[in-house]
Amino acid sequence: MIPVITIDGPTASGKGTVALAVARRLGFHYLDSGALYRLVALKAIRVGVALDDDSALARLASELDVHFDDERIHLGSEDVSEAIRQEAVGVGASRIAVCPSLRMALLKRQRAYRQPPGLVCDGRDMGTVVFPDATLKIFLTASVEKRAERRSKQLIEKGFPVNISSLLQDLRERDARDAGRSLAPLVAAGEAIVIDSSDLSAKDVVEAIVSRFSG
Repeated sequence: MIPVITIDGPTASGKGTVALAVARRLGFHYLDSGALYRLVALKAIRVGVALDDDSALARLASELDVHFDDERIHLGSEDVSEAIRQEAVGVGASRIAVCPSLRMALLKRQRAYRQPPGLVCDGRDMGTVVFPDATLKIFLTASVEKRAERRSKQLIEKGFPVNISSLLQDLRERDARDAGRSLAPLVAAGEAIVIDSSDLSAKDVVEAIVSRFSG
């Protein structure tokens, strides 16, 4: 059995940073599942596919030429690592995540990343739907105010304009949309360890996860 560590949680909880660091510590593969939805949203926006056209989105997902290279993400030959982090793409990803055919198209792709010596993945339904038999399940959360603060810093560092009030509203709307959808809602798996990172550094969270996996 190839070990899998799932790290689920809401937007801007720090799960991506933590998951990548845990993967590096353990020498495991890393999957940013949210990036797959962002890639589909980016492609849909670029080619003019409606974000509620489930069948068309599923076709886009099945045809995506995606390559993950550590922190860099390539769509075909183009490095889209920064493009998929734009707020419009993030909002689009949250909107398309309710589409059942799209989710099914991405499910097989996600599970294919389970390869030796192991996998660390982050998302919203990694421990509940994609890898229900995961070795260790983490649900990483933080207050919406702390998440807005972290996201604003990320956007400012990348040169994007930030309106903290709009950012807070956007995060609350995404939380409600992710938790309220009928298909694969954002919830902690029954056996997941819940970690509130509001007052913890990324390093603290990484150490907590590695120690639980090793122990």
